[in-house]
Amino acid sequence: MPAYDDDNIFARILRGEIPCFKVYEDDRTFAFLDIMPRSKGHMLVIPKVKATGLTDIGADDLSYLMGVVQKLAPKLTDALGADGFMIQQFNGEAAGQTVFHLHFHIIPRWADVPLKPHGRTMEDKDVLAATAETVKAAFAA
Repeated sequence: MPAYDDDNIFARILRGEIPCFKVYEDDRTFAFLDIMPRSKGHMLVIPKVKATGLTDIGADDLSYLMGVVQKLAPKLTDALGADGFMIQQFNGEAAGQTVFHLHFHIIPRWADVPLKPHGRTMEDKDVLAATAETVKAAFAA
């Protein structure tokens, strides 16, 4: 696993240097929509601590992060009327990790809708903005 790079895209998003479609934030975590979603509402949840992957985050920070994933996943599913959700997390390039800042994918699933390929097609910004508003409203309720 490479050393943590302070200029990775998620670190830059956390610093506000790159815009995103933020749907949730607290003092330890940040969640935003994936701009190349595998399904509508595909969301990323990241810690605010510097961690490249699952093996270099403290147990307390990981536990807190997973609690947020557990809290947000069913709310995302309900907000979008999905049939379920899938959680993905990659460690290392060989496993498919492309951004070396620990992150969990929450991917809403519909029974008869196939997933898009990972990281291939950029979603329309208006679609992402509308989805983000729907999700934020559900998270605020």
